[in-house]
Amino acid sequence: IIYRVIGMYKTNGGIIMFVECYKNNGIPYLRLVRSVRRPSKNDPQKITSYKHTELSIGPLSRFDDGKPDYVKRLKKSFKEGCPLIESLKPFCGEPLVPKEHGLSDAEDVFSVSFAHPRYCSQLLLDPIFKDLGLAELMASIKHHSKIKYDLTGYLRLLVYGRILDPASKLATVRENHDYYTPIVPDDSYLYHVYDTLDVVYENRLKIMQRMNSSIRKGMGRDTTLLFYDVTNFYFEIGDPDPDEEDENGEIIEKGSRKKGVSKEHKNQPIVQMAMFLDNSGIPIAINMFPGNTLDHQTAVPTYEETVSKMGFDSKFIFIADKGVCTGPIMCSLLDDGNGYIISKSLKKSTKEDREWAMDQNGYTIVDENFKYKSRVTTVTVKDKAGKSRKLRQKSIVYWSRHFYERDVAEHKSFLEFIEKLKKSPDSFRVTKAQAGSLKKFMSKDIVNKETGEVYDSRKLLGMIDDKKLEEFTELMGYYQIRTSEIDMDAREVIDKYHGLSRIENQFEELKGPLETRPIYVKTKEHIHAHLLICMIALVMLRLIQRKYLLKNPKEPGDHRDWTYGMSGHRIQKALQKWKVVPMKAGNYWFADIDDPDLAKILEAYGLEIPKRLYTDGELRRMKKQITTF
Repeated sequence: IIYRVIGMYKTNGGIIMFVECYKNNGIPYLRLVRSVRRPSKNDPQKITSYKHTELSIGPLSRFDDGKPDYVKRLKKSFKEGCPLIESLKPFCGEPLVPKEHGLSDAEDVFSVSFAHPRYCSQLLLDPIFKDLGLAELMASIKHHSKIKYDLTGYLRLLVYGRILDPASKLATVRENHDYYTPIVPDDSYLYHVYDTLDVVYENRLKIMQRMNSSIRKGMGRDTTLLFYDVTNFYFEIGDPDPDEEDENGEIIEKGSRKKGVSKEHKNQPIVQMAMFLDNSGIPIAINMFPGNTLDHQTAVPTYEETVSKMGFDSKFIFIADKGVCTGPIMCSLLDDGNGYIISKSLKKSTKEDREWAMDQNGYTIVDENFKYKSRVTTVTVKDKAGKSRKLRQKSIVYWSRHFYERDVAEHKSFLEFIEKLKKSPDSFRVTKAQAGSLKKFMSKDIVNKETGEVYDSRKLLGMIDDKKLEEFTELMGYYQIRTSEIDMDAREVIDKYHGLSRIENQFEELKGPLETRPIYVKTKEHIHAHLLICMIALVMLRLIQRKYLLKNPKEPGDHRDWTYGMSGHRIQKALQKWKVVPMKAGNYWFADIDDPDLAKILEAYGLEIPKRLYTDGELRRMKKQITTF
């Protein structure tokens, strides 16, 4: 019996999947591992096997039933297609070629040697890559730069590898023969992948412009709202990158991997990545900055270097979170005829702003869970040249029960600690960390000069400013937004601002299924190129999701303004399963075509694939049927 590719499967090509027990910090864990055959790192002509973890099952203790030889019994049950662990069932399957499909003798069908099952997902990814204009652009760059190697092929490998099986650059190139048709020629030089990164970096603006123009022509692009945010990626390296200095000690260029405020709370060097997103949830552009660049310092250069050069025909509204949108970007946007909607922390606003927010007069009460009010004010800001300017804007403040309950839950332990300290200051000690949290509630005219890991709670008690604590708790649940759109209804402004949450999903996809980190390259040019390749992969995922939604629209009663329908992780897993098994005489057999998610994706593209053998020509004709937009 020949099992499906993701079952317990072995061929004379050398691939095998099996349950493995290993130790992490002395604790036994279980995982499902598959063997992948690739050219050797040291000798590309030599084929060797590598392990790839298909599923992390968990600690052995969670599943062990106490009977003898549990691991041995688990492996046997998986091999037989009825695993003892529920999560392994999707990785088992029935025989690959049932007799009812007209193949009278499986022995004859497989009478010749064949390689391991190969990705067939390029049938779908190739047309999307082409329709984004990237194949044509790379061909043009290759021609004008007199590049000899397959530039388009290497970029396809990098992008497809990021979607299907994220790995280092060299490992991705070694996966060339994991596709049913190798993407770059067999005699390609492995290290041209780094040359490709250099080309991607040099042409980063052209790449983003071409994708943008292709999307606008293909499906139209809603750029009435542009969402902007910043994230970062950490590197597991010892020291930050040094700055490049001239002979006088002046900085010529800053190092890229610098210590900064990590979004993942890692005390390691990071790089900052800024992203623009359109109103349909498809990325427009990215930019990269050294890790010690503050979020608000990224907005103006990213806008000027990317979006301002995209040639949008109509005005757009820039939407960003607090801490990102400051005077320079606000002035630049208004000077170009655009607008903005930004959040502004009430805690960091003026006393007059907080008093206005706390004054219950003027609120429109929607229901017991939501109320809002607005006013027009004039603020003074500085543009990017440091010149003071006055701007008229609408300030909107609202209270949400959802936000209130979130704030209470977030600060619950701290508030309970304060109450205990007030009621019984002698009953427990206050650590240095707790004392740090108390700083914002300390009276300015009293100073505790004691040092050390433990503070005397009786001395801290007298320093708590009840008025400040009361202001802190009063502001829970309140949120403030400011906008240049003075004539826009306040409720509409709030609704548009809430769309910013979708950009968080972009970062989740980048850090999740696309595995943007770990980043194995180290120069500024290669890191930036790597981030752009991840963005291209994300755009392709979003276009697949759009196609899925056209076939599977939102259910009646679904009031979400936007949804992707099928997550990037599910699409990735489905495309990983879309493989073909090479047969004799140039025929192919599709594996796992009945996977539910894969079937839905193929259905969205109008593909029906009956269970039979297919020729090369039929696969090519199948690819021609696929339309991106």
